[in-house]
Amino acid sequence: MRSSQSTLSLLLVLALFVWVGMVLAISFLEAPLKFTAPHITVPLGVGIGRIVFHALNKVELGLSMLALVCAGWLRVPSRIWLTLLTALLVLLAQTLWLLPALDVRAEALLAGSPALPNSQHVVYIILEITKVLALLTTGVLAFRQAQRRALQPLATAPAAQLA
Repeated sequence: MRSSQSTLSLLLVLALFVWVGMVLAISFLEAPLKFTAPHITVPLGVGIGRIVFHALNKVELGLSMLALVCAGWLRVPSRIWLTLLTALLVLLAQTLWLLPALDVRAEALLAGSPALPNSQHVVYIILEITKVLALLTTGVLAFRQAQRRALQPLATAPAAQLA
């Protein structure tokens, strides 16, 4: 049982840091840089962006489910639940509301309609920053919890067992 808890703790930490790494790489590196590439038009960039962000969203949903299952099985402290659920609520808002709204906007742009100004991209960026901060906090807290779990048997074991 001890081994399965260690494995689940490490899996939780891994899921959280892979998730935040993917968000950072795609939302804050790939997306802005895509439009600086030679010969990339706005419609082409928007088309590529839709594909990439939909793929990222599916991976995020999978990693969030893995993190939730691990956290539930491990019965993590409430401070970990709070930050994990913050990231999950942001992800759900993006999945159920913001990505579909941005898709409608992208479809109109790809069909030749002018892009009217709105705040959806700003909201998306704010939500991404919130999600990144929540994931980093959750990852650090989960890592510290995993360390405590790993060291706990050493602190409670009789001296003869440690030799």
